Formats: sequence, structure tokens, C-alpha cells
Amino acid sequence: MSNPGTLEAPLTQTSAPARPASPPAHEAGQEAPANWAGIASLALGVFSLVTAEFLPASLLTAIATDLHVSDGAAGQAVTATAIVGAVAAPSIPLLTRNIDRKRVVLMLSLLLLISNILAVTAPSLPVLLVARVLLGVALGGFWSMAAALAMRLVPERLFARAMSLILTGVSVATVCAAPIGAYMGNLWGWRSAFVAAGVVSLVAIAIQWIAIPRLPPKDHPSLKVLAELLGRTDVRVALLAVLLVVSGHFAGFTYIRPLMEQITHMSVATISAVLLGYGVGGFFGNFAGGFIAERSERYAIVAGGTLIALLAASLWVAGSSPVVAAIAITLWGFAFGAFPVGFQTWIVRAAPDHAEGAGGLLVAAFQVAIASGAIGGGVLVDHVGALGGPIFAVVTITLGTLLTLRYGPRGGGGGAAVAGNAHF
Repeated sequence: MSNPGTLEAPLTQTSAPARPASPPAHEAGQEAPANWAGIASLALGVFSLVTAEFLPASLLTAIATDLHVSDGAAGQAVTATAIVGAVAAPSIPLLTRNIDRKRVVLMLSLLLLISNILAVTAPSLPVLLVARVLLGVALGGFWSMAAALAMRLVPERLFARAMSLILTGVSVATVCAAPIGAYMGNLWGWRSAFVAAGVVSLVAIAIQWIAIPRLPPKDHPSLKVLAELLGRTDVRVALLAVLLVVSGHFAGFTYIRPLMEQITHMSVATISAVLLGYGVGGFFGNFAGGFIAERSERYAIVAGGTLIALLAASLWVAGSSPVVAAIAITLWGFAFGAFPVGFQTWIVRAAPDHAEGAGGLLVAAFQVAIASGAIGGGVLVDHVGALGGPIFAVVTITLGTLLTLRYGPRGGGGGAAVAGNAHF
């Protein structure tokens, strides 16, 4: 995700109904002040990660031309990040469980910086793929720890506000990354966009070094917890829905620039404007998705999935029209905003007693879905043309939306339901 906006609620060891563990700063009834500088540093880290993740979509044809590969092959820069991120999300908390969390954050941010440097200097596709592998490690590890870190930086009563600030990093990156990447790529070449991303990641490291205090390891995640979660029906259904819906979205989004160039015949300036519209749509879609998910996460996902399936179908049928393409792509960004908050709410309700572990599985599922979409969309793009992405999206998003409509959670927003244990 790529997905890209999924954040994990903190791990608790109590049985349902569960409540988040109190931050360590709460001692003997005293409340330590919120570390908003630390929260802001996490938001900047998220912004730099999501920016680097999204850049290939806006630079795909330029990358392919410069490295002398096909558009589908260049799209595997997205696949590499997603596959590694899927493994890193549940693995990093396990492998670093005895290391101070500040050190872990700094190491992950350093990997992001190295990834951007390698991308800038990459002479070939294999080197670029190595850069994207490092990004995948940083991305998966950072997302798997973000919520737990926030819980330790602010009092419990301010946790939701802190997470909203961190999510702002995702929203701003969604708005900025694609159009600015396309604009810079046109002016100074695609590598210039990764130079800018590297500068942002360097600033994030500096602020994290200053703002985040020492955070000795507290939780002790294990493989046993992950195995137990996968035994729950609600968790498995949610993960399958993620695989279907998110893979369809990224099959369409990853190869949207070839469609605008080869089918719609837009200029680079127009492409940048449309991608900006996609980002702005996503920014407001995050708020709309949150509004619906507060009432029903099932309806949020179904509404977003239905709209994207219709929009992908319109690109399939009438993608040669600049007006249709511009409107469809902008509304696509808006509709996608329902997915992160909808799936996050679903997975936390399915596993209120092991929310961080379930969140790690959700991040992994998002990354596998991103990889599946990039691979499947790439195969279709190379064999049937630029409309292959929307075709893939229509099929898989429709299936995922129907699955959610039939098996998604029926309870209202707010409370945490006890997960079932029947086999799916």
C-alpha cells in the first residue's frame, strides 16, 4: 500500500472488551505532557515514506524509457516495495523487540534515505529494485510500530488526536507526491523527484533524533499471537477483502500514467493537474471515509469499492475522453479514502485483544495486495495495453466489495466486537 494510510492500534494483552494500555508516562495518577514534537516527527516520517512509495506511479514512463525497460517491468518497482513491506510489517516488531524504539525508528528512516540515494543513482532496473526493497523494509516496519509509538508519546486521552496528526502525513503525501513528482520529472528528469524525497527523509531523521525520547521496548509480540489471529474468521475475511479491493486499486493507480498518455493523449502538464486532482480527492476522501466508518466500516468499504469499480469501468469504456478520464481519476482518489479507515476499524474490532498484531497483519495484507495489483496490472498492460489496469480493477474490486457486503461486520461503529473463531 502500498497503502499506503493503515495504522495499527496498540497491542493489549487483556481479553475483550479491551482498552489501550496506558502510556508509560502515566505514573501514580500523574499525566506527563504530550510530546507533540515527537508526533510531528512521526507524521513527517510517514509523509516521506508515502511520498517515496507513490513516486513511481507518476514517473513510470520516464523511468522505463531511461532504464530501457517496458512500462510493466518498471512497474515492478512498486511490486518490490510491496512484497518486502508485507514481510517487514509483522517481522520488524519481532526482530527488534529488545531494541529501544527510538533507535528502531531512526534505523528505518535511515533505510529510507539510503533507498532514495540508490534510486537517484540507479544505472539499471535491478539497482532501482534494490532501492525499493530497502524502502519496503522501512515502510512495513514504520507502519507496524506507528500507533504503539504514538501511545507512548501522548496521554491516552489524546491518542486519537495524535493519530489524526500522523495520518495528515499520509494525506499531504497523497496530494503532493504524484503531481509534484510528475512536474519535477518533466523539468529535470525523474531522478530529481527522488532527490527531493531524499532531502525530506534527511529532515525527518534530524527531527526524530531531537524530538523522540528514549523508548525502551515494552511489548513482546510473538509468532503465537499472529497464528492465533489468523485462526479467527473475522480477521481472515477482512484480510481477504483487503487483498481483493486494494490489489484492484493499485492495478489501476500504478499504471494510470500510461493510460493518460497512450489512451487519453494528455500532455505532461495536464497529467500533473489530473494527478493533483487525484491527490486532493484522496485528501477529502479520508475525511468522508472516516465519517462513514464511524457509523459503519462495512458501508464505508462498500461505498468506496462500488464507486471505484464504476470509475474503472468508465475508464475502460470511455478512457479516450479527457473529461471522462480527469473526472474519473479525481473521484477515484476520493473513493479510495474510505478504505484505510474502514479496514483499520474492521480489523481492530475483529481483534480488540491483540490490536497491534492484527494491525501488522493488515499492513502485510495491504502490501501483498499492492504487489498483486502491480504484477497483475503489469501483465495486462504489457499484453492488452494501458487499459489493462482498469480491467483488473473492475474485476477484483467488484469481488472484494461483494465479499464485504456479504460478510463484513454488521455492528455499528464505536465498540469493539468479540471476534468469532469459526473456520472461513
